[in-house]
Amino acid sequence: MDICEKAAYIKGLAEGLELDESKKEYKLIKAMIDLLSDITEEICEIEDGCDELMEQIDAVDEDLSNVEDIIYGDDDDDECDCCGDDEVYEIECPNCHDTIYLDEDMLEEEGMTCPNCGTELEFDFDCDCCDSDDCGCGKEEKE
Repeated sequence: MDICEKAAYIKGLAEGLELDESKKEYKLIKAMIDLLSDITEEICEIEDGCDELMEQIDAVDEDLSNVEDIIYGDDDDDECDCCGDDEVYEIECPNCHDTIYLDEDMLEEEGMTCPNCGTELEFDFDCDCCDSDDCGCGKEEKE
């Protein structure tokens, strides 16, 4: 039995007592039952709103998961993890330890300023995976 059903049950019990409507006690009990009914109605509306919000949060979480899959890719790919055109790289600033995400174009610039603390960062990125014949990244083998 939920809270709304319990409030209705109490109201029914009070009506079953057949109290004298001219007495002060009846007016007090009736006012308390009306207040209880109003409170439970509000609570039921809040619960319904929470349920709706939870459904929306679940939908947003699922959408975010799909976006993460698109951005970060699937780890089960057979291709090389270091040479893809749409790869995202993660580095940590040695000064503030903030995590910074870079793409291939940013790595080719060989440096940047940390957006958090302003420290100058330098990159020396070489793809070592292309030494193998079955890399799959599409770049030529180093000589």
